[in-house]
Amino acid sequence: MKAETEPSLAVLGGGCFWCLEAVFQKLKGVEEVTSGYAGGEHPAPTYREVCAGTTGHAEVVRIIFDPGVIPYRTLLEVFFATHDPTTPNRQGADAGPQYRSIILYDGMEQEKIARGVIRDLEADGHWDAPVVTELSALGTFFPAEREHHDYYRRNPSQPYCAIVVSPKVAKARRAFQELYCD
Repeated sequence: MKAETEPSLAVLGGGCFWCLEAVFQKLKGVEEVTSGYAGGEHPAPTYREVCAGTTGHAEVVRIIFDPGVIPYRTLLEVFFATHDPTTPNRQGADAGPQYRSIILYDGMEQEKIARGVIRDLEADGHWDAPVVTELSALGTFFPAEREHHDYYRRNPSQPYCAIVVSPKVAKARRAFQELYCD
């Protein structure tokens, strides 16, 4: 019998949280994905404030996962395959510090793994520009307002979802098909 592992936490930002939430929700070993805000100084940010770019927060997802099923390194590989970590404060048409590429690590082991993944990707020459993903210790995570949770699943025909989110999900499913539940 396989030993049960304690759930772990990952907090990642790579543009709009609707995209990342949809990419990670159906991965084997992912138990929960919550859109929210982290990496800033404001004590209780709202979507409107974060979108204004004045709180210092990024749109992120908090992922609760079973590291016995999907290791943290694999989550980071999916993360880097589904956004451009070389563009500061931008993902496609989404521009501003709230859309920056960021890994908010939960402890020294996650920081070490994240630095190693970035080092490996840069050594492989995967991108023409250097990775600008911010690495910071996880502070407070603020869940986004309820209407942002599970957004893609509830609104697949909404124009942003159809034009931006769907292609990212499809790309992740093609590249990591063995990791998806369905």
